[in-house]
Amino acid sequence: MADWDCDLYLKFERERAQAARDLISHIPPLAPRRIVDLGCGPGNSAAILCDYFRGAAIHGVDTSERMLEAARERAPDARFARQDFRDWAPDEPVDLIFANSALHFASDHHRLLPRLLSFLSPGGVLAVQMPNVLQDAAHALMRMVAVDGPWAERLAPVAKSRAVIGSLDDYYAWLAPNCRMVDFWQTTYVHPLDGHEAVVDWFTGSALRPFLAKLEPDETSAFLAHYRRELEMAYTPQADGKVLLLYPRLFFVVQL
Repeated sequence: MADWDCDLYLKFERERAQAARDLISHIPPLAPRRIVDLGCGPGNSAAILCDYFRGAAIHGVDTSERMLEAARERAPDARFARQDFRDWAPDEPVDLIFANSALHFASDHHRLLPRLLSFLSPGGVLAVQMPNVLQDAAHALMRMVAVDGPWAERLAPVAKSRAVIGSLDDYYAWLAPNCRMVDFWQTTYVHPLDGHEAVVDWFTGSALRPFLAKLEPDETSAFLAHYRRELEMAYTPQADGKVLLLYPRLFFVVQL
């Protein structure tokens, strides 16, 4: 798959950063020495962590070199390494593991979460936010467009393999037995975007990437045009031309 487009991803930096700030606000009183930012992206979360936990050693990991280059510029006081968070393991216990909009890319949460907990120091915290969008209209439409066109044979497997995050019951069962504090909540953010084209841009920089990776340039244009038409029927513009993108997210913060 092609590397991430940092500029396109950061076009909506303010909206994407809000979830990270809300996640940090639920972390219990903590004076961490070592923090790891899993799936750190372009460093927006790491920069917020640097401001919030001054003096802590912050280490970000991501698979995208472009994202890491941006992160090193954004948060020069943090350290960053190219690595898949699913394979990551620290060389010593960590006080805070922070994963903002990352863990939904992994499918084995029943194994991954206990593994991450095992890396925490006593009293350590795991803070996670994930998009909870399986039933969301914009995501349903991208799967529909994927199986409705000359690209269907290539894109149908992608549409069928979309990550499904667990239920609240699942996460409680996987986390609560090993934690003295468990905090769950869900938030649906409402983002007023500049028309349907902005909605396309939002997802082109994130959820549409696995679909577009399998298309030729001319097919990409046709796919996005088809997707835009479907969005126009599903999302009614406001009087000022804005389109309200409703984006649900699941959060949990647990402490050993």
